[in-house]
This record gives sequence, structure tokens and C-alpha cells, in this order.
Amino acid sequence: MLFQNRLLVLSIAAISSFTIFYACKTSKTNNVSTTAPAKPRVLVFTKTKGYFHESIPTGAAAIVQLGKENNFVADTTADASYFIEDSLKHYSAVIFLSTTGNVLNPDQQVAFERYIQAGGGFVGVHAAADTEYDWPWYNKLVGAYFLSHPRQQKATITILDKNHPATSMLPAKWERFDEWYNYKSIQPDLKVLANLDETSYEGGQLGDNHPFIWYHDFDGGRAFYTGAGHTKESYSDSMYLQHLAGGIKYAIGNNQQLNYAKSYAVKAPEDNRFTKTILSDDLNEPMELAVAPDGRVFFTERGGRFYMYDPNAKKTKLVYTFPVKAVEKYLNGLIGVTVDPDFKQNNFIYFFNTSNTGEQYHQNISRFKISQDGELDTTTEKVIIKIPIDLEVSAHTGGSLAWDKDKNLYISTGDNTVPFQSDGYAPLDERKDRHTFDAQRSAGN
Repeated sequence: MLFQNRLLVLSIAAISSFTIFYACKTSKTNNVSTTAPAKPRVLVFTKTKGYFHESIPTGAAAIVQLGKENNFVADTTADASYFIEDSLKHYSAVIFLSTTGNVLNPDQQVAFERYIQAGGGFVGVHAAADTEYDWPWYNKLVGAYFLSHPRQQKATITILDKNHPATSMLPAKWERFDEWYNYKSIQPDLKVLANLDETSYEGGQLGDNHPFIWYHDFDGGRAFYTGAGHTKESYSDSMYLQHLAGGIKYAIGNNQQLNYAKSYAVKAPEDNRFTKTILSDDLNEPMELAVAPDGRVFFTERGGRFYMYDPNAKKTKLVYTFPVKAVEKYLNGLIGVTVDPDFKQNNFIYFFNTSNTGEQYHQNISRFKISQDGELDTTTEKVIIKIPIDLEVSAHTGGSLAWDKDKNLYISTGDNTVPFQSDGYAPLDERKDRHTFDAQRSAGN
């Protein structure tokens, strides 16, 4: 039974003609899926946009049989339209069986991210690593991308960890015939279960550390990958099938109810949904802008001018000119601006600016109140932080301001270091009178 609203699927691509799938509408309550069935279900996904492995139909049928032997139900499809919440929430794990290329559209990608974040499981088989190269989240999920492979031949897989359901039955040195992938973009958090022994075959490119089977917890879910499974013969090999069944069992986990309240992925809107509106086209060194909840846009010029765009009047007005230090040699001035997370209630606005008052120039993080009609009350200034600066350079001063979800204000200060005479590298110059070329005093250090 494949789950999707309003669909009756009689056959799915070449691999599913042996099964009739009935699709039913399902319900959800309070953003949490209905209780998972006693017998877990897995979805075997086989869509390809690149190379099609002839072993896919055999592999899909083998996983259906594994389910019968290991107390889970396997549904198979090459139809990406099943990647919606109402369908995915019925599955304890999703298996990418030698998928290739970009197999999911942006909406389907978000649905799958939300599924994993809700606690779903993932199994990648062989060419699952040859899939979705333009989707960084998927790279982190599957663990690595395909780089190349030599001719098919015998090789030895060295088992590193037998305390896992996918490797507990395997010999310490597992020799088999398959197609052996080299990988790129290998993620650092992988728990590697087995390496390829590159001395046992020709064409390995990763050396002594050539991961081939791995698992990890990722983004709320569980992910398992095996590089084996290219050939049809793999799916009649009892050792390989036990190995694959173990990986599926790991991905299923405790078959717990998915909790979509933990999902946070949202789709980024398409570029063609945006229109460009010019608010002001006569600015001198604009630095940063902030948008208030009521639609007003505040922005700064390095020279000290602070502006507000009124969306009702559709006009930009100069609100205030800060007395800042911003001459040609010194790259300071009025830099950052942001509004308070509770701006609707308190009308607080924050600035990163270089004060030219007092005995020594310094940078202020200051908070003011601003009225609805755009009048900055300078008597309400509260200097939150003073940052000393050296005006002999004052380059790369940073200055952006941003809030996190817990209402902490983050301040970037730059490195205040000259990048020249170092051939593009971070300068580390400790000689006398060269401190302006010494990045050891920079923000990054």
C-alpha cells in the first residue's frame, strides 16, 4: 500500500508492475502523525535521472521479500510525487535504491527534509551517493557523493565495527565482486562501519581511509549507507541481503511515531516570485538595512546619514546625521543597523557607529528609540558596548548586527588589518612598526 491522497496507482515504472497499490487519504492531528503501525513500512524509491542500474528491479523485489522475512512492509515507487507529508508520514524509513541525478523538485526536497527532522529513517544503496549534487542537505544526509569508479572486479571490504545490525553477520574481511565507488564531499560525522581495502583491487583513490559502509544520526533522523549493490547478483547473495536488512532495521529504529512538530524546513520562494522596487538610488556608501514589522526600511551610509523609507508615502527621508569618524583614510563611520525583536512594543533601534567624541576614537553599539513618523530621539541613546579602534589602519571594521531566535544580539567587528603585501594570505607580521599587517590581533584570532 503506497500512501498518497487521491491516487490509485496500478503500476509504478518497470519495477512495480507486480503490485497494485491503493492510495488513501490520511489524517493528522496537531502536526503529529498518527500512531505508527505495529509492522513498520519502508518506501523503496528508485527514480533515476542519470544512469539506470539494471539491478534496480531485482533489488526492489528483493527488499519486498526481505520485508516479509524481517517483519516490515516494503512499498516501491519511482514516482517522486509521493514525497509529501501525507505519504511520507506512514513510513519508518525511505530507501534510495541506486537513484541517480536530481530526482526531487524543491517542494519534494523540503517534504523529505521535514520527514527526517520528524524522526524518519534513510537508507542509501550504492548510487544513492550519485544523487542530488545541488542539494547540500542531501550530501550531509547520505554522507558522501560519488566521485568515480574503476572496472567491476573483486575486492575486500574490511569490517571495522561488528556491533551494528548491518555488519554483525559479516566476516572481518568480506570479499565480493561489485562496482567500487570512490567518494568526495565525505562528511566528518560519519560512523564508518567498513572500509575498502584498496590493496585488494585496482582503481581506488582514497588510500587507507576509504569508507564504504557507514551510518549516523542526522537532523533528527537516522541514515545508513552501503556502497555495495551495483550488480543483480548482489540481490541473490544471502550475505549481502542480511547486510542490507540490517541497515534497514537500523534506519527503522524503534518504529516510533514521527513528530512533525520538530520539523523546521521551509521552501525558499522561487526567484520569479520577487519584484524589485527601488527605494532610493542616490546613496553614498550604503552599509546595512533593517526592515521593521510595519514595512518601514531603515538604512545607513558610512558617512553618518541614517534614512527611513516610508512604504505608505513611498518616500525616503533623511532621519539623522550621526557625528561619526568616516574620512577617506579611515573605513569606519555609521555601519550597522538593526531593529529590536520586540520593535512593535519598544521601538528600539540599534546602530554600530564610530564616535568622534571623547579623548579616543571608538566604536559604539548604541540603542535609540524612534517614533512612528521616523523621528530619532537622540536623548534616549544607551551605549551598550564601546569597542576601541586603532585609526592608523581602521580597515575591515565589519559592523553588521543580527539577532538569534533567543533575542541575543550578535556583533561583527572585522579584523582591522591590512591584507596587502601578503599575497592574499592572512598576514602574520610581528616585526616592529608592522602591527597593522598582523592578523593575530584580528577578530578571527
